[in-house]
Amino acid sequence: MREDRSSPEELLRQIKMEEGKKGRGSLKIFFGYAAGVGKTYAMLKAAHAEQKRGCDVVVGYVEAHARPQTAQLLQGLELLPTRRVAHGGITLREFDLDAAIKRRPQLILVDELAHTNAEGCRHLKRYQDVNELLEQGIDVYTTVNVQHIESLNDLVASITGVTVKERIPDSVFDGADQVKLVDIEPKELIERLGEGKVYQKPQAERALYNFFTEQNLVALREIALRRTADRVNRMAERSGRRAGGFADEHILVCLSSSPTNPKIIRTAARMASAFHGNFTALFVETPDFPGMSEENRGRLRRNIHLAQQLGATIETAYGEDVAFQIAEFARLAGVSKIVLGRSSARRRLLPGRPSLTERITRISPSLDIYIIPDQNTPRYKPKRRPVQRPKNILLDLCKSLLALGISTAIGYLFDCLGFSEANIITVYILGVLVTAVITSHRAFSLVGSLISVLLFNFFFTEPRFTLSAYDAGYPATFLIMLAAAFLTSSLAARIKRQARQSAETAFRTKILFDTNRQLGSEQDADGIVSVTCNQLQKLLGKDVIFYSVGEEGLRAPQFFPAHPGIGPDAYTTGNERAVASWVYHNNKHAGATTNTLGDSKCLYLSVRVGTQVYGVVGLVIGGAPLDAFENSIVLSILGECALALKNERTTREREEAALLAKNEQLRANLLRSISHDLRTPLTSISGNAGILLSSEESIDKGKRRQLYADIYDDSLWLINLVENLLSVTRIEDGTMKLRLTTELLEEIIGEALQHTDRRRSEHDVQLKADGSLLLVKADARLIMQVVINLVDNAVKYTPPGSQIVIETKREGTMAVVTVRDNGGGISDEAKKHIFDMFYTAGAGAADSRRSLGLGLALCKSIVTAHGGNITVGDNQPHGAVFTFTLPMEEVKLHE
Repeated sequence: MREDRSSPEELLRQIKMEEGKKGRGSLKIFFGYAAGVGKTYAMLKAAHAEQKRGCDVVVGYVEAHARPQTAQLLQGLELLPTRRVAHGGITLREFDLDAAIKRRPQLILVDELAHTNAEGCRHLKRYQDVNELLEQGIDVYTTVNVQHIESLNDLVASITGVTVKERIPDSVFDGADQVKLVDIEPKELIERLGEGKVYQKPQAERALYNFFTEQNLVALREIALRRTADRVNRMAERSGRRAGGFADEHILVCLSSSPTNPKIIRTAARMASAFHGNFTALFVETPDFPGMSEENRGRLRRNIHLAQQLGATIETAYGEDVAFQIAEFARLAGVSKIVLGRSSARRRLLPGRPSLTERITRISPSLDIYIIPDQNTPRYKPKRRPVQRPKNILLDLCKSLLALGISTAIGYLFDCLGFSEANIITVYILGVLVTAVITSHRAFSLVGSLISVLLFNFFFTEPRFTLSAYDAGYPATFLIMLAAAFLTSSLAARIKRQARQSAETAFRTKILFDTNRQLGSEQDADGIVSVTCNQLQKLLGKDVIFYSVGEEGLRAPQFFPAHPGIGPDAYTTGNERAVASWVYHNNKHAGATTNTLGDSKCLYLSVRVGTQVYGVVGLVIGGAPLDAFENSIVLSILGECALALKNERTTREREEAALLAKNEQLRANLLRSISHDLRTPLTSISGNAGILLSSEESIDKGKRRQLYADIYDDSLWLINLVENLLSVTRIEDGTMKLRLTTELLEEIIGEALQHTDRRRSEHDVQLKADGSLLLVKADARLIMQVVINLVDNAVKYTPPGSQIVIETKREGTMAVVTVRDNGGGISDEAKKHIFDMFYTAGAGAADSRRSLGLGLALCKSIVTAHGGNITVGDNQPHGAVFTFTLPMEEVKLHE
């Protein structure tokens, strides 16, 4: 028998899903096919059972509907006070979301999931309140009926004749952790209704003759059972226990502003769900789109939002031929089925232009096209926006008259030259074409077509200077000329509209490309924010507010006005900041034109990558929401901004981590070196001191002097080591400040030689100067440290009796100091690292003490800070030469 085992990829996906749910509350829906089946009763009984198990249970909102059994079950449960909201002269009771979050129980009961909140509440819909509770980690029990599910709304309406306005997205239902179907027989429900257990007697009688007929209840019960089974199948597919169904199916629905479009969208959504395929909603924007009325624009926005709620991917195409755009998109996207409305398939009594369905079929015969009839909705005729008067009507009128005048003058010239009437007609057609191009409204070119015919008749046909014509062929000529001029002007106007639309599309696309390019060149967060907000201004022409994210939440807002002279005070009030803070904490959009905190003046969007929010953007858009294309561009820009901010933060954290690692390595090396190298002098000091303390009287004077000298040498070495360590740390953390004074270089070197290693007496140390006065502007204390380290280094790595020569000279504007010895020298490999911190040469020292490798590194840091340079080379015939330079100070002599 074959074992059904999940693949590693599927197991990984399940693990990621479980990780994503950590911290989120659990949602349990009590689902029924009609009111009165016992959903609230079952929910309250389950709540009592959880309370007995020790769970902290609170009733957030329960509608008892005056049912005694339900009201009795509320006893023993903590009731959260409801929120009182004044609406239309009455006071409504609403669920208090803020009080629930503040109380923060383990489980809360919120009845009627599809309820629409009153104005003044944070969210428009109660399912949004529930979602926020889940985000806070609170478990929720709730109830809903089958007629409130969005994709089933039309189906239920066709059965019951009642259109339900309160609906929830299918994603809320399918995303619930548990769904419990509360089911009773329809006859039993009718009996309960008749007994007054569901509604009061008068209301129950009306319900029995309308909604609660046995036929309706049986159909609703069947739909509820099927919907519950579909949800189980979807859960099985998500968990990998079932195959994916029709994996190659791709359902496409066409969006429009038609009142019947919501039904088509819901039907397509159910089809996509049944076939387990991809679901896409396409809107074809034609050149006539700018002329669409505000009513149709609002309906189109609602249809787009509905498609998004039902899980569709929204796409936009541009072109004049709607059928071609749909067929071409279907071909490129791999669409297998297209869902259209009935109005597209109407038959015509007279032959004419083929219907949309016929044209799509002709272009793409392999597509399956589904026509959704709707007998209850009359034929839809899109309403055009009222014709607006052109802004520059006087200027356009002058342009038109000028074009007609010039055409008449050229025609008169052609007539004098004996040209045929066909040439004059062509001149007038050209004049109409020019009029269409140079004017801002097509009315001028259309009227110009008619006037050009009249002018031709008046000036160039017999009898002249009348509107009569002797020749019987002239009327046909006039009609052809009018048709040609009219067609030419129409085509020119259409090309102008298409060019304007293409320019707008190119402009928006350019903004997106420019955003990507400019963000790539920014290195800090402020530059990224500035580029993003400026690009949003160019796209929308609106004021933009940006809230960056700090360690304790949102920082102070940055205001980017689209027009000068506008202040941020109106858009950065406490209420506006509260909305931005809510968006930041919940990672959702809110504010103007949304269903969450819609009274705000700005639309707030999170700048995010996954669940990580890097900022909040506020767009001052007024009451007009963004169209679908603008919204997609805005989200793309914010996505690019979020990625740039993420990369900037990652780079900064990487640099900080590298610096921390470097400091840790420095600390480790320092501790390792100190622990090893301090042991010898400290052991020597403690041992010599112990000898002197225990047997000082028995030791002769010469031996004691030698012990004292050893203690002194070791102490001096430790002091020099500590000085180097302190200097290195001050240079590394940038706290060392140079105290520059004008000093005589020979005096600095002479003073330094007084503080060098006592063992220099075993070497021949010489100071040679070229006799010139070398004044340098330097920190004498630090330059002395450089000389001391170089001389001590030569003493340490050369045998007793070696010669150490210090020379000073002038080269241009620099003073040059050379420290040379005739010891064993330094290898070429060691020269590459001699000035690195913690590097020590392999040559043996006069004593057995190792060096920390800080002295020469400190020398380089000090000389470089003074604006000089230090190098190492070979001495001839053997030995090493260290050379460093310092800027000289010019001395001004006064006569």
